[in-house]
Amino acid sequence: MSVQLGFSINEILALATLATGACWVAWKLRKRRLGREPEKKPLWVSFGAELFIVVALMFTCRIALADWPKVPSGSMEPTLRVGDYLLVNHLAYGPRLPFTNTAIEFGSPKRGDVVVFRYPVDVSEFYVKRLIGLPGDVVRFDGGVVSVNGAAFEAKVVSEGVGTNVAPEDRGQWLLNETSAGNSRTVKVNPFVQGRLPPSGMGSACAIESPTTWQCSVPPGEYLMMGDNRDNSSDSRVWGFLPHAEVYGKAVRVLFNLHDMSRVWTAL
Repeated sequence: MSVQLGFSINEILALATLATGACWVAWKLRKRRLGREPEKKPLWVSFGAELFIVVALMFTCRIALADWPKVPSGSMEPTLRVGDYLLVNHLAYGPRLPFTNTAIEFGSPKRGDVVVFRYPVDVSEFYVKRLIGLPGDVVRFDGGVVSVNGAAFEAKVVSEGVGTNVAPEDRGQWLLNETSAGNSRTVKVNPFVQGRLPPSGMGSACAIESPTTWQCSVPPGEYLMMGDNRDNSSDSRVWGFLPHAEVYGKAVRVLFNLHDMSRVWTAL
């Protein structure tokens, strides 16, 4: 799942901050040279210098504190729905400086986090997936059931995708309550597929026993990511492990969804 946020908007804000900052400095120098406030302000002052503080604050908050990307696809259903706007906490792991991959590290991602990251194949795009395997973990997938270091995730069917109260996008799909290390979430599987997506992008780190059974050892400095919509997700099974350097932030809540206001402030 790619998310509509970030790189282009942040870079535009960075350039706007530089432009308005230059206007602000030029206006200060001009007033000092004249020794007074001019009777009429040029347009570049009204639309440049006087906006500097506002633009700079917007840019600082977006880079250092939080972001609000929009979810455009269903690869993290049912946790995330199309149209959700997410609250992404940069302070969970530490912000990354604009135009670079340099991070100010505050913490590290934890197993089970919903992580926003730069797509390793094209870092101009941002993806959001759940972190399944940490560096050094041995992740096994067997018929739809995930286990890490020999401890299987508990999975219980909570819906078989039938009935009038089932969301249209969930019809015909199984919703499973998946629990690991005391943390639970709901994931979606296709009962006719059940995980038949063996890893193709992780090379020699993985051993494939059958179309529904495989095992991977997560290399140092990398993570194994999977979508909660297990049979409809382009994740580590397709494009490989996620390098730590590409981690962008932690998605913590759904801010709102204009098509479903019951999603407001939903914790992830």
